[in-house]
Amino acid sequence: MNIILLNSKRGHSRTFSLPRFLPLIALGVLVALPVLVGVGAYWVSYRVAPPSYTDAVAERFQANLRAQADEVVELKRLSEEQIRALTLKLADAQARLTRLDALGERLVDVAGIDSDEFDFGAELAVGGPEPAESSAFTPPSFMAELDALTNTLERREQQLNILEDLLADRHLENETFLAGRPIVQGWMSSRFGRRTDPFSGKLAWHEGVDFAGKDGSDIVATAAGVVTYAGKRSGYGRLVEINHGNGISTRYGHAKDVLVKVGDIVRTGDVVARMGSSGRSTGPHVHYEVLKNGRQVNPHPYIYRARR
Repeated sequence: MNIILLNSKRGHSRTFSLPRFLPLIALGVLVALPVLVGVGAYWVSYRVAPPSYTDAVAERFQANLRAQADEVVELKRLSEEQIRALTLKLADAQARLTRLDALGERLVDVAGIDSDEFDFGAELAVGGPEPAESSAFTPPSFMAELDALTNTLERREQQLNILEDLLADRHLENETFLAGRPIVQGWMSSRFGRRTDPFSGKLAWHEGVDFAGKDGSDIVATAAGVVTYAGKRSGYGRLVEINHGNGISTRYGHAKDVLVKVGDIVRTGDVVARMGSSGRSTGPHVHYEVLKNGRQVNPHPYIYRARR
């Protein structure tokens, strides 16, 4: 290879001859130099800078893996314990539901209610259109059992609440049902209606029924109600008056002692007074009246009818 140099001032040229292998040497230098620089930089960084992966890093990574594995085992143990506890609670709830059904059926039988109206063994009648999202998530069978049990308990609760209301109404109706005599021991000494007045000897209208008996014997309420009068009243002596609702009231006159006060709630058969001869009376007895909408009516139909 020849190199020619030209001199513009003097107007002559000069030629230099180069060896033929010189371009190959230059090319080799240009290729080898970057490789050598890269290898040198790698060697320096490896010797001077600490390596990114060491035995300590590996040990720390393995320790994290072991801790995570222990946490998974503990979570599995806790989950199994919770599932066992839920299973026991589910079994207990099912047993309680069985007893609740038996109680409901017994109450229906005792109350004399049509079993078709309160069938504790039948499924709850429900329905509705299919949801738009038919691909909804389906819970596991255990959760489905819990949901079914919850729905059944809610249905039983509704049925028993309604049954309780019906029984309470029936019990209240039975308690306020007027029937029987206002005494425990004694006899009827004067009937309702026209009679000869024991003081004047003239015909008079008797607005109640008299029951004679032993002085101080019990006078009882013939139905449940609220005491609206308890004290002395002209002609009656010591009087107890009870409001039974639905426009029905009863009066118990000529008592020796009054055992209740206004506002007291009494039940059927409660002792409200002691038999005496207070007021316009010829001897120990109770003057018994039945009032309907404020007017005296014949007590005989109430006295002789059977109690519910």
